[in-house]
This record gives sequence, C-alpha cells and structure tokens, in this order.
Amino acid sequence: MRPHFREEVHSEAKDDATPVSLADREAEQAMRRMLEAEVPADGVHGEEYGVSVGTSGRQWVLDPIDGTTAFLAGRPIFGTLIALLVDGFPVLGVIDQPILGERWLGVAGRQTTFNGKPAHTRACRELALATLATTGPQYFDDHEGEHFMALAAKTAHRRMVMGGDCYNYAMLASGHLDIVCEAGLKLHDYAALVPVVEGAGGTMCDWNGEPLHAGSGGHVLALGDPARLEDVIEALACNH
Repeated sequence: MRPHFREEVHSEAKDDATPVSLADREAEQAMRRMLEAEVPADGVHGEEYGVSVGTSGRQWVLDPIDGTTAFLAGRPIFGTLIALLVDGFPVLGVIDQPILGERWLGVAGRQTTFNGKPAHTRACRELALATLATTGPQYFDDHEGEHFMALAAKTAHRRMVMGGDCYNYAMLASGHLDIVCEAGLKLHDYAALVPVVEGAGGTMCDWNGEPLHAGSGGHVLALGDPARLEDVIEALACNH
C-alpha cells in the first residue's frame, strides 16, 4: 500500500458509506495469498473479501487498512490489522503502521512488543486525569453519544483525542493514552487490538465490561490502567 500513499488512488463508497480503496483490496489479496500458502486449513475473515471457512478451528482476521479515510487524506494514523482467533477469542494481534515503520505485536500470555521492544501502558490515578480518545462522534448514534459524553465529562478537561482508528489503541499500548471508547466496530476492527493492549498491561472489553470475542457487539473499550475499569463502566452507564 505504500506506493499508493499520498498518491491518486481509486476509491469508492461501500454500502455502509465507508470508503474502500485499491490499496485496501490489494493488501488483503496479498495477505490471503500468504495464508493460503502457509496455513491452508485455517479460516480467514477479511474486511474486503469476507469469510473463507477453514477446518483447523483457527481463523485469521484481516483489516488491510484500518482508517481508510486517514489513508486517503495522507495522514499516517491508519494501520494494517492482523489477528488470529482460536475458538472465537483473539490470541495474536498485529498493528502495523507501514509509513512510519511501526509495529505492535501482541500474543496471549506474553509481553506486547513495539518494534521488538517491550511496550507498556501507563498508570492512571483517577478518571479525572485520563486522556480519552475516539475515532469520531459520527460513529455514535444519539443514545451512544450521550453515554460517551457522560464518560468524557469525567475525564481530563480539554484533553480528548479525536481521530486515530487503530492507532489510538497502539498509542494506549505504548503509554500515551489512557482510554479509547468506540461504537459500531466490527470483528476486523477490534480483534487484533485485544492481544496488543492486554499484553501491554491494559484491558479491553465491551461497554458492560465483558471480554471481546467473535460474537461481541460493536461497543469497545480499551483502558491502559485496568484499575479504572469500574469508574469507566459507571460513567458510561450514567442515566440521562
């Protein structure tokens, strides 16, 4: 995809109005060819080309460009996401930012690495000190937006980060953000993020605090400091 970055590249709108580019499709095709050659019995779930059922009980989940809007705008805050699911739960995740040469690797039960060195989330003493991030308010419906703003009101004043897609989770895993809160995510959007964040010392779950898996809905939370989870869930559940 690097040859297409900040160059004219064909794109179109999908049924959900999100953009897809030639770079998205070429990248997923390349990953699928590699998986077919190396692990032909494994299933594949890709954003652009759907599901190929395997026989091994393992499934690779691919998002060739998470943040296509940022890619098309020439902003290097998108990433390629690769996850491996076993029995529906993510056990391996990769966030790769090819323009900046940055890669986070998470494996269940192991320390997350950033370009080969350990990555760590940071402590957050109280919710009022937390830096909150989300890709954008357009992804919340009115009800979800109310709950998000209730959480935002409890976090650090004027330190909310907008935009970033998967790159927000990478920044959280490296100790630069405290909370990421999203709605409307699909499996290919979040599967790779779970091992990366959790292996760096954080936690990921839905808005009710339940672990994320292949059947989860689109409400996703990531926290750098798991000690703040109860506070975040309470803030999100605030009645309006």
